[in-house]
Amino acid sequence: MEQKKKRRLVWWLVTIIILLFAIVIGGGLYLLRFALQPYGKLGKKEASSMEWAFKNYPFLEPWVDSLNQVGALRDTFINNPEGLRMHALFIEAAEPTKKTAVIVHGYTDEAIRMLPIGYLYNKDLGYNVLLPDLHYHGKSDGEAIQMGWKDRLDVMQWMHVANELFGDSTQMAVHGISMGGATTMMVSGMEQPYFTKCFVEDCGYISVWDQFSYQLNRDFHLPNFPLLYTASALCELKYGWNFKEASSLKQVEKSQLPMFFIHGAEDSYVPTWNVYPLYEAKSEPKEIWVVPGAQHADSYRNNKEEYTRRVGEFVGKYIN
Repeated sequence: MEQKKKRRLVWWLVTIIILLFAIVIGGGLYLLRFALQPYGKLGKKEASSMEWAFKNYPFLEPWVDSLNQVGALRDTFINNPEGLRMHALFIEAAEPTKKTAVIVHGYTDEAIRMLPIGYLYNKDLGYNVLLPDLHYHGKSDGEAIQMGWKDRLDVMQWMHVANELFGDSTQMAVHGISMGGATTMMVSGMEQPYFTKCFVEDCGYISVWDQFSYQLNRDFHLPNFPLLYTASALCELKYGWNFKEASSLKQVEKSQLPMFFIHGAEDSYVPTWNVYPLYEAKSEPKEIWVVPGAQHADSYRNNKEEYTRRVGEFVGKYIN
């Protein structure tokens, strides 16, 4: 009789442990899909993205029309080392120049939605520009968002492509917003080709871990353990990287080239406090602008003239 009770107790304990394990794994998988595969299949239609751009930035429409009339807004494709077909838009400057900008979009956005920053560099500053679609965005392949970490390798490849497209021996700035800002910082910690001159990051996060932790706590009122740890481990199994290694901060610590940090003072999506440890970690030369009243990724839209002036002055110090 005593043996039967013990066996029953062991059976119930094992069952409970298995159920808890299944719940944690299931929750981790849900969190991973929620974060890296939002809306099932990502990829906005080109027409609706262009409509969004024209509505929010009315000055873009005549500029884009003028580019299309002469075939100056063009597509290009590459295969990355994983065999994925990746897409970018590119625009040559109106006058021949070596000045070039690679412009990186944010989470669930695409190249078309970075045309306002393309306007800044191409129309206002006279640069060649290239705007890539990152993994799983726009016209690029990929089974999930990579939060900038794998994207840093693709952006580096695109930098070399841009250098070839625009005549070799370019002078290049990399400018990213939101996840694109984090991607830019992640790129900055890699060994740079001779033509890279400076970086501009706008409202990027410290690390994927910190950003997901903030959103998990804010939106779901849940602690990091066990779901965030589980999702990070599952990400490593499925995609080959984990949330903690995907760190803008660690990459910025290694960066030697000039960087301009921009962040909205009222940003609640990637909280403004992110920018301060990033700025502190970066060696000179560096500059920072915390934009009064600006929310997430709104610094350019709300302060077009000042944003253009400040960016132009910064990159102008390092690109002739």
